[in-house]
Amino acid sequence: MIRAFWRKRRIPLASLMLIRQPVRLAVALAGISFAGILMFMQLGFRDGLFDASVTVHRLFDADIVLISPRSTSSVSMAGFPRRRLIQAMASPEVEGITPVHWNLLLWRNPETLGTRSILALGFEPGHPLFTDPTLAEKAKLLTQKGRVLFDEKSRAEFGPVAEWFREGRTVESEINGKRVRVAGLIGLGASFGADGNLLTSSETFLDLIPNTPSGSIEVGLVRLKPGSDAAQVAQRLQSQLPDDVTVLTKQGFIDFEQNYWRTSTSIGFIFTLGAAMGFVVGCVIVYQVLYSDVSDHLPEYATLMAMGYKLNSLLGVVVREGLLLALFGYLPAYAAGQGLYLLVRNATQLPVAMNTVRAVSVFSMILIMCMLSAGLAMRRLVDADPAEIF
Repeated sequence: MIRAFWRKRRIPLASLMLIRQPVRLAVALAGISFAGILMFMQLGFRDGLFDASVTVHRLFDADIVLISPRSTSSVSMAGFPRRRLIQAMASPEVEGITPVHWNLLLWRNPETLGTRSILALGFEPGHPLFTDPTLAEKAKLLTQKGRVLFDEKSRAEFGPVAEWFREGRTVESEINGKRVRVAGLIGLGASFGADGNLLTSSETFLDLIPNTPSGSIEVGLVRLKPGSDAAQVAQRLQSQLPDDVTVLTKQGFIDFEQNYWRTSTSIGFIFTLGAAMGFVVGCVIVYQVLYSDVSDHLPEYATLMAMGYKLNSLLGVVVREGLLLALFGYLPAYAAGQGLYLLVRNATQLPVAMNTVRAVSVFSMILIMCMLSAGLAMRRLVDADPAEIF
């Protein structure tokens, strides 16, 4: 039995070929890992920025969202008549509505006195806004004019507002040149379009922007009764309401924002091109390594062919070398990607994190990269003439 097993045992030519020259193997793995890290970072930045653009969108307590057809993104929201939201209440599936004011305002850092744009949302404190159940209690603090809820996850450039508030200090600042007081803290998170957020009442919001047309809002939230089909209701409302409003499902509202950054800006193209460049760099490195390996071992391959080994068996050795390089080059790239994502999250507050889809996608690209390079390197073996080698 042992003799039968020994006869069937195959010599691991692929691994022996690779480890025979440790320096070349180390260079190959370093190159593959570098290409993998580059792809991880480029795709991570791209997806993280797209996800960050809808930080607030995902939190809305709504099934359907009404916006103006003139709105292009969260940084350029146009107004539409508030009565359209009232008209939506006529639908039997609608359970409740929340009108929302949305605009970027100038916040003055209470410490440095510098100004920076911050996303301000104005709503009626008694109406549901976010799915967070703790917001309803905090919203009561906004009933007094001139009060705001500050996002403690905003970037540090807005000042040590959260730190001062927790210390029990009275935190006051200016928005568009008008005095406001921080009445509480919320945790939303910075988005790609806005580095910080704050909530206030509709009354305070209109006082901060006195030129806002009467009866105009930027976002209308519609909540449906349980069991209602949001897509069907949205389609019906779109046909019933005038053309001065666009009706979207909540997911459609999220897609609307992400599509703007994906198609109307150069962000998606730039980061995708960066990932493609990493793929090309990896292909070149792996091809050079495998081509040199095949060239250096042509006499050995020729000897095996003279002993009766078929060409397909020898080509399989090159393929297995590519597989091993892909596997052992991917592991350090994955580990480095996790560490760099953590660093980026802590430095920028952007939701850059590893996920299964991206991990599988990068491994697939590295595998294709190595297989493609192995296929090109095999041409050197196919074209070799044993007679000329000897």
